[in-house]
Amino acid sequence: MTYRFLLAVIFFAFAKAMTAQSTEEIPHIATLDVSYMYGTILQHNPDISHLITDHPTGILLSYNRKTFGEEEWESRYGFPDYGFSAAYQDMKNYHLGEAYSAYAHYNFYFFNRNLQFRVGQGLAYMTKPFDAVTNPENNAYGTTITSSTYLVANYRRENIIEGLGFHAGATIMHYSNANVRAPNNSTNTWFFNAGINYTLNREEIPEFRIWEKKAYSEPISLNAVARLGFNESDYRGSGQYPFYDFSVYADKRINVKSSIHAGVELFVAEFLREYRDYQANSFPESGLTGDEDHKRAGIFIGHELHLGKTSVLSQFGYYVYQPIEFESKFYNRLGLQRRLTDNIFASVTVKAHGAKAEGVSLGVGYRFDKVFTPKTEL
Repeated sequence: MTYRFLLAVIFFAFAKAMTAQSTEEIPHIATLDVSYMYGTILQHNPDISHLITDHPTGILLSYNRKTFGEEEWESRYGFPDYGFSAAYQDMKNYHLGEAYSAYAHYNFYFFNRNLQFRVGQGLAYMTKPFDAVTNPENNAYGTTITSSTYLVANYRRENIIEGLGFHAGATIMHYSNANVRAPNNSTNTWFFNAGINYTLNREEIPEFRIWEKKAYSEPISLNAVARLGFNESDYRGSGQYPFYDFSVYADKRINVKSSIHAGVELFVAEFLREYRDYQANSFPESGLTGDEDHKRAGIFIGHELHLGKTSVLSQFGYYVYQPIEFESKFYNRLGLQRRLTDNIFASVTVKAHGAKAEGVSLGVGYRFDKVFTPKTEL
């Protein structure tokens, strides 16, 4: 239960931080959305083919807080929305059951604000996870609580008649426990969606504030991060163990939106001990003796996309030290980071090998020096 509690805490902390990004100088303008979804589960893995038996349906509810350029980053990103959403999905399969999920999300706009793109991240409650006795057919979800990500692309019109508008488009919804417990083949559902939206306080909508674009950069800075999580090997019943990641990297802020990263890191994954011993005892032909070091070391490069104090991380790495061969030599990491002070930040990230997740982790880090003092003033 520990990892579920930690995931819930970090999710709601990031969600609360999102609502605190603007002051009240600009009127609070928001929209409420409701969408009906109809689609199909994609067969990304042949092992879940027996779970795809009908067309899933669902409902998506959303609250969207509008931005008007009170902060500079809002203007640079075309005045996005941020908010919360909740979804219900009937998997239309007895063994998969139903999913109830909650998210924090951002909406970005294109083509004169007629095209809306949304990304949401949150947690889901699965009504029928895997159980060796009562539900052995569900090899998609090994836990009741999973992480969930969804993407939406909508044609959207607002305030057509007395605040009412409509939208329609496509949605992809992903559920996975990030290998916290096996099995974890996950599901990806492709939906067609359509619905209505309603604008609150529409009589007070202000003009967008356009910030002048100027060059912006910061000196190279050093960062240290410690991450913690829990996971299990692909062998069901092998047990859940903690893992620890320690990273040191340099970052360079190249403009208002982006920073680039380069660094080294150490991975101490306790599940690899169990994996090593099981392989050595059960599969002697694997070449493992049981004496191999379970630690790994890697080098990585990355990118940080800044959205005010919140940022999106994407990193790509290579193991330079890997005594126990597990998955690939290459790995990747995606996640969210939130600046708590000028020097301290927190993060929630997923480390994977390609599309196969190894674990979700919570991290805390320190950025040295007065790193948020810009080299070029805005």
